[in-house]
Order: sequence, then C-alpha cells, then structure tokens
Amino acid sequence: MKRLFSLFVFCLASACALPLLTCGSVEPKVLGDLAAAGASALGADDNVASAIGKGVGTFADSAQAADSLTPENEYYIGRAVAANIASRYKVDTGNPALQAYLNKICATITINSSHPDIFNGYHVAVLDSQEINAFATPGGHVFLTRGLLACTSTEDEIASVIAHEIAHIQLRHGLTAIRNAAYINAVKSGLVTGISSAAGDDVDKLASILGDSVGEIVTTLVSNGYGREQEYDADAEALALLAAAGYEPSSIVQMLHSLEKNQKSGSGFGKTHPSPSDRIVSVNKNLNRYRVLDTRGFRKKRYETVKK
Repeated sequence: MKRLFSLFVFCLASACALPLLTCGSVEPKVLGDLAAAGASALGADDNVASAIGKGVGTFADSAQAADSLTPENEYYIGRAVAANIASRYKVDTGNPALQAYLNKICATITINSSHPDIFNGYHVAVLDSQEINAFATPGGHVFLTRGLLACTSTEDEIASVIAHEIAHIQLRHGLTAIRNAAYINAVKSGLVTGISSAAGDDVDKLASILGDSVGEIVTTLVSNGYGREQEYDADAEALALLAAAGYEPSSIVQMLHSLEKNQKSGSGFGKTHPSPSDRIVSVNKNLNRYRVLDTRGFRKKRYETVKK
C-alpha cells in the first residue's frame, strides 16, 4: 500500500503522463485508515484522526473545504488531475504557434478577470483528439481538443470556450466534485493546508490524505459532467470574462450553435454538458447586460493564419 501511494506522489509531483488510474482503487476503509495515519503523523489529536475518512460529504462540505485550501494545494491537486487527463488523451505538441496563440487568448481573459494571479498561472494545451470537448482542472490547467477547435469559426468563439473553462476554475467547480470524507475532514481540520507540497515525507502524508480525490474530479470532468446549474453559472461568468477582455460576449451563443450542429449527444461535450439549446436559453437571459465595441474584424487574420 505504501508503494501504491508512493507512485501516486510521483505522478502528483512530476505531472507525468502515466495513467494515474493504473495506481489502483482504494477501499473506503483503507482510505480512512491511511488518512487517519497521516493525521496522526501531523500531530492531530486522536479524536480528529479517528474522524478522518468517515462518511461521504455534501456539496456544502466540499465547498467549505475548497475555500480552506491554499492556492498551492489547489494547484497540486489540479496538476495530478491534468496528468490523468494527459494519460487518456494525447497532448498535441506539434504546433507551437497554435499553443502560443491559445495561451495568449487565455492570458487576455484572465488578466482582466477577478482572479488574474494563481499559484502557477493558467495554461492551455491542445489534445490530439477529434472528440469535441474541453476540460479545466483546479489550479489553472485548460485542455481543448482538436475536434472542438475545428468547430470554431472566429477567435472570439475560441475565447468563449476558454472563458467557460476559466470560469469553472475560478468558481472552483472541480474541487466541489470531491465528496470523500477523508479529503473534506482533513482540509476542514487544517491538515492538508499545513502540508508542504514540495517533496519528501510531507508530500507522502498529503497523498495519503487526498486518497481518491483526484479520481473523483477526473470522473466528473470526463464521464459524469458538472450539474446543470454549475454549467449555467460557468456560462454566465464566461459572458463577464469575455466582455471584460473586449471579446464579443455573443460569441458563446455562436459557439453553442456550432456545438449543436456538430456534437453527438453521447460523447464529448454532449455527454458531460446540458444541451446547447438549453444553454443558449440560459445565456440569453444575461447577454443583454454586456455591450462591447465590435473589434472582431481585427482578429480575423490572425485566427485564419493559426488555424491553417
């Protein structure tokens, strides 16, 4: 079991592409025992240590735990999730110009947002997959598939997808997907936030407390999806992000129409998101609140150059 969590820590610390799921699943009792052991090693009293790992948390518990994490904790959890996604999809590194372009769009959006600075910054990567999808992990990692990029017709449509994913990060939706009590109780007790994420024994203790948390986030992102209200909230926040950065907010509606035309209901975005038509109705409720100067023509040439 110690070797199991040592492998987990290696993946966490190096953000390797090794499938984290090959580390195996952890039984709830074992998870609780490990978390309790980690709590005891950190100096928690017996009552706190024995409480770790018991039961399943609610959404409110998860939200409270997310608010208690340090930016560093959030980043390292997210990096482990990103490593897992990179094990399921091949990361496309063959087009540096596209990579730089997407990251400039991301920087334009985040620097004008309410959370421009996070522990290690925001980063966008392309997944070499024709599936139409996008993911965002806690701590600032954004993934867009080639299939999704092929559905866009303007830079502003790309920006609308990135803004939606950044909204998930800034609203901390990924962290609220974690419901196992080992993680929630450890965070609420101050144990996780007191551990350094650098290296050595402290990281080993962090891994024992986190347990299956990374897997819960990955399952939400790839298989189950967020709740409808979280998706609607991310769309509403994306409108504000786009307007603040000078992008056309209505581009999110145009992107949703493209998804409606191209997406299959049982895969990618269609599997993990509400229907585009439902999202359009929700977006239109807030769209009139935003007015920006239409500058899309200035971005047309660079979009067409990069997309070739």
